Amino acid sequence: MDIETRLAHVRQVGEEIITEKELRTLFETKEHPTAYDGFEPSGLAHLPFGVLRPILVDDMLKAGVRMKLWIADWFAWVNNKMGGDLQKIREVGRYFIEVWKAAGVDMSKVEVLWTSDAARQEEYWKKVITVAQNSTLARAQRALTIAGRTTKESIQTAQLFYPMMQVADIFWLDVDICQLGVDQRRANILAREIADRLKWKKPVAVHHHMLIGLQGRKEPEGFDENGAMDAEISSKMSKSKPETSIFVHDSAGEIMRKVNSAYCPPRVLEGNALVEYSRYIVFRKQESLSIERPEKYGGNVEFFSPDELEKAYVSGALHPADLKRGVGEALDEIISPIREHFVKDPHARRLYEAVRAAETTR
Repeated sequence: MDIETRLAHVRQVGEEIITEKELRTLFETKEHPTAYDGFEPSGLAHLPFGVLRPILVDDMLKAGVRMKLWIADWFAWVNNKMGGDLQKIREVGRYFIEVWKAAGVDMSKVEVLWTSDAARQEEYWKKVITVAQNSTLARAQRALTIAGRTTKESIQTAQLFYPMMQVADIFWLDVDICQLGVDQRRANILAREIADRLKWKKPVAVHHHMLIGLQGRKEPEGFDENGAMDAEISSKMSKSKPETSIFVHDSAGEIMRKVNSAYCPPRVLEGNALVEYSRYIVFRKQESLSIERPEKYGGNVEFFSPDELEKAYVSGALHPADLKRGVGEALDEIISPIREHFVKDPHARRLYEAVRAAETTR
């Protein structure tokens, strides 16, 4: 595969690449560079985790990148997820693996690793301390936004370990690329600076888009000094707000109910949840989007690209109700194999029920 094709696959992933020049050099010098994506086990899988992330992993694999999927159980523990119960957190991690399988991730081509395994080793903690020695308290506090904590929140002392551990992970895993959401850029930038200072391998940062919640664009909440980036992070689909999220276990009826309540004003693209899901999910999984509608409203219509759909929507040729119906049905079709896996497979079903029960009782 030529370098331009490999770069094109990574551009499909990265809303921001720091830097593309370094990425090109990496592809020129390595046939199979390594990358990682990290996941806090923190509850049931929603669209960003259960559908978008597998799409991104697939693109990285197509680029010839070898992926490491990092189950960050200790990070979830530090961040008080699942009530701070490490056993429940690990159960969620095992559930995550089943979600990846059901979503079509080729598990023979990825390496699944756990923070808890690394945390048993002295060398890992040497990395963490070395990173901390080359940072400041102010920098660690600013970087806490990677844990979903705004700069305005009161924090526990333990949570200061979070950014130091995440930066150390990059060097512990010995990866060439950090493939994470734009909400994780502060950790990656700090890692690049420390790499320069200590003459360690400097990672390329590939930051993917944060999928918006059903509520649409929200006001910035203090995750970043950059207003546009702060708004994107603040507006992301959050599992902690179920009514603004679509989960891979939602029934067809639940999906349509949520979609029908989504922010989707006529002729408006900015902050429009359904327009965004069509671009980042539907057209990445399907060649086209078909929408059925009565003849008096123009009859059935089929779109073959997000640009074509958005043009029709802005012009008024596509009504919000029709967009919602078309995207809702497409999302149900995309999600249904994952949903069915957790019904038909006994091991997967047990994990789902355990995670759901833990979500209910915590």
